[in-house]
Amino acid sequence: MNAAQLVREGRKRHGLTQEQLAARASTSQAAISRIERGLVSPTVETLARLLDLMHEELVLDAREVDYGHDRSLYERTLSMTPSERIEHGAAFANFVQRNLGAANAP
Repeated sequence: MNAAQLVREGRKRHGLTQEQLAARASTSQAAISRIERGLVSPTVETLARLLDLMHEELVLDAREVDYGHDRSLYERTLSMTPSERIEHGAAFANFVQRNLGAANAP
């Protein structure tokens, strides 16, 4: 969910018009409209303030993303010397060249 959706949905949840939210925030209806249409991206501070004016709290969260990469391979690669990495890369490239088309063979 983006900032525009957070503000618009929060405002509607509380039965406020853009003008009413703007009055609470000491800004213009046009400024609220620009945020809700995604024409401007408010700072986290501004977004938190607008939500607070509607008695809501902005909660930011960060989580580790699992992209499915095997971290042990990174560690193994990083333990190699630069020349070992080059040799390993060349061997892998040769393997790929030798096996091109094998997956499509009947």
